[in-house]
Amino acid sequence: MEWLGLQFLTELPEGGQVILNCTHNPFLVLLAYVVASAAGFATLDMTERVGHVEKSGTQRLWRWVGAGCLAGGIWAMHFISMLAFQAPVEIHYQLPVTLLSLVFALTASYLAMHTLSHPDLNVWQYLRAAVWIGLGIATMHYVGMTAMHSIATAYYDPTLFALSIVIAIGASLAALLISRHLRDGTGLFHQLRKFTASLVLGAGIVSMHFTGMAALTLVVPVGSLPFLPGDNNHLQLGLTVAVMTLLIIGSCISAALADKKLQNKEHDLRRVNTLLSQLDQARMSLQQVAHYDPLTNLINRRGFNQIFAEKLIEKTNEGGMLAVMFLDIDHFKRINDSLGHDAGDELLKVLAGHIKGSVRSHDDVVARFGGDEFCILIGLHDREEARHMAQRIMFKMKEPIELSGRRMVMTTSIGISLFPEDGKTCEELLKNADLALYQSKGSGRNSLHFFNPNLRTRATLELQLEEELRHALREDVGLKLYYQPIYELKTGQVTKLEALIRWQHPIHGLLTPDRFIAIAEANGLIAELDNWVLCKACEDLGELSRHGCEALKIAVNCSPLNLAREELADEIEKVLRITGVAPERLELEVTENALMGNIANTLVLLRQIRALGVSLSIDDFGTGYSSLAYLKRLPLNTLKIDRSFIQDIPKATPDMEIVQAIIVMAHTLHLQVVTEGVETLEQYEFLERHGCDFVQGYLLSRPVPLEDLRPVLNEINQRKHAHTVSPLSLARGITGLTLTGPFPNSPGPHAGASIVRPIR
Repeated sequence: MEWLGLQFLTELPEGGQVILNCTHNPFLVLLAYVVASAAGFATLDMTERVGHVEKSGTQRLWRWVGAGCLAGGIWAMHFISMLAFQAPVEIHYQLPVTLLSLVFALTASYLAMHTLSHPDLNVWQYLRAAVWIGLGIATMHYVGMTAMHSIATAYYDPTLFALSIVIAIGASLAALLISRHLRDGTGLFHQLRKFTASLVLGAGIVSMHFTGMAALTLVVPVGSLPFLPGDNNHLQLGLTVAVMTLLIIGSCISAALADKKLQNKEHDLRRVNTLLSQLDQARMSLQQVAHYDPLTNLINRRGFNQIFAEKLIEKTNEGGMLAVMFLDIDHFKRINDSLGHDAGDELLKVLAGHIKGSVRSHDDVVARFGGDEFCILIGLHDREEARHMAQRIMFKMKEPIELSGRRMVMTTSIGISLFPEDGKTCEELLKNADLALYQSKGSGRNSLHFFNPNLRTRATLELQLEEELRHALREDVGLKLYYQPIYELKTGQVTKLEALIRWQHPIHGLLTPDRFIAIAEANGLIAELDNWVLCKACEDLGELSRHGCEALKIAVNCSPLNLAREELADEIEKVLRITGVAPERLELEVTENALMGNIANTLVLLRQIRALGVSLSIDDFGTGYSSLAYLKRLPLNTLKIDRSFIQDIPKATPDMEIVQAIIVMAHTLHLQVVTEGVETLEQYEFLERHGCDFVQGYLLSRPVPLEDLRPVLNEINQRKHAHTVSPLSLARGITGLTLTGPFPNSPGPHAGASIVRPIR
């Protein structure tokens, strides 16, 4: 039977005899296997290169190189295997047909490499490709077999013929699947797996060939005498073909390895360039973060200081002036507290835009130092330029801003320092501008001030006083209490004392509270100072009790800041317990503005204090913003009228009417009334006539230290209030002075005054 030019043996042909003594040269067979394995290794290596190459042109190049290695290896294996075939007849091979078989091998190999270039194929696509590749290899083999010519006729066993095609397809499928799993990987184990796979592929290719050879049967005509061919140098030719093929395959593998190293170097170089680019971007990002404010995109303090230093060097060398302007948004904290921090951030963005839009050019530097604090650096020819810019900023700030459904107007306080007259270093100029800003805020805000040396002197003095006050509190040195009697009109006796703090400073002498109370409040010392006064007053009250003053009460002032502390009631209870003073003998004086600051929390704290038995007095009544609706809810015992309503009596009729109304209102609310600042007989008689309960002032006594207090008390208490003894003679008896009116040079009744506020 003949099919596609091939003779298939179904039965022994008539007039022919089968040649039985055909053999193969084992060395050439082994050599063919080595070539096939090398081709398989090259194919796997080229497949790996194609998968790792990025450029499409380079991928096509290595695909053709891989196809050439595979085709050349298979074809050389076939050629060497045919040279290994030995038969007792003379065999010749037609060169054109042999070369044609190489074309089929190359076609099948390129199809294999093309298939392997697609990493995402499924199993069925690999199987279809394996069928075409296997048929191509089988076609190459049997086309090469047709190039063989001799007196014998070639017949093929159909079963083995089909088996060889199946083996070719199976070997192709194995090559595709193995290559798919070996495409990615590195290291020695990966290379061992690739060598093993190459040996398996070589065995598959050789098996296909020799299965096809096993299907071959040579039949010569009957009567023909077989003869052994002469020495045809098959071994030498096979070695030559094998060496040439291996050299070509080795060169391709070496080229692939060199290209891989070169590509790795290119990858490393690109990676280094990428890292350098990323580092550059990271450096720029860090510089942005380090020198710019992320909220407003203005430069921050660090960036400002860097530019400031450069500008100072420039102006120092070339001459000229600079102005440093500190800006602080007035009452900005109320925005955060009422509308939230998100709204505050949005407001800061708008205000930063206002400030940036008010400067003259890019040469002017605008920075945000944090919170609501901004700083501007400008070059100028005279100080008025700085004033005009500050006024322009203040005017711009007053533009209405829509925020969270509200329409609001913000103001700013500005402090200005000038180079070179106010300083020649960054630190000095910034500090001086900050001092000027502090003055602007202290003078009512929404204003601008230039730095002057007095501010530095005052700041230095305040810093020194703060350090010395800390030392005085820590070591309990220098601080002392003075006491001013509070006279009860009904009984004609001193029934209360107001404790007033003094500081015997080693350099500045005796300081009144207006010199150091604000410092204590600003630096977190006021709670400690209040507690010292409370302890000392209770100790002194115990000392007075041991000398016959068991009925005296003592009034102690409480700072508004201290009144906001929840621990205050517990601290008062502890002091009373330690000193053994009865709670009803202690009166706590608080200002009305302190009471109104946080009325809900204040009510809770005041009720806790009243529950201890301690009396409560509202000080400086009439000078703040008390609400009568809240006043009736406060657990108060006493109301103290401020001296500002007394000092012009009897000349000021409105003041007299106000005092009279306060007394009536207080009594209506079941409160006792103390009037402070009483310095004249007319004031005393007016208060007595209108039902005031207590008076306090220089008419009776100045504040005196504890060691001088008992003689003063004895003098006042021995002169009972009667028609025969006037308060004026009472005052003369106490002080030894003739009083015709207020002391002309005296600081008033508050000269010793409270521990919580500056004294007017």
